[in-house]
Amino acid sequence: MNKPVNCRFFYGDYFRGKNKEECRLLAANPENKIAWKRSHCDSCPVPEILISSNSRELALEATIVRKFLRSQVEVTFAVCTRHMIELSDPRYCPQCAAEQNQRKGEDA
Repeated sequence: MNKPVNCRFFYGDYFRGKNKEECRLLAANPENKIAWKRSHCDSCPVPEILISSNSRELALEATIVRKFLRSQVEVTFAVCTRHMIELSDPRYCPQCAAEQNQRKGEDA
């Protein structure tokens, strides 16, 4: 039994015996050549990135890459849609951090 998926890009349709599951993040990337399997969700970094990022308005692009003997999901592109800047690290947006520090300064 697979563990539950807590990701906004995972879609599962089980109505009336259907068993359709997909990752909509990977389905949106036309450059993804490797087919998605449910086991990719177990090691996917996307849910952790969405939780730990300081940007609440994050747009991601991901692909499945082969590493050694396994295939795994890798984030290839990240953008903070609030400030429209490309992020080298999807967990940190410098302008969102500056806004958060400014709000903390106003509260003090």
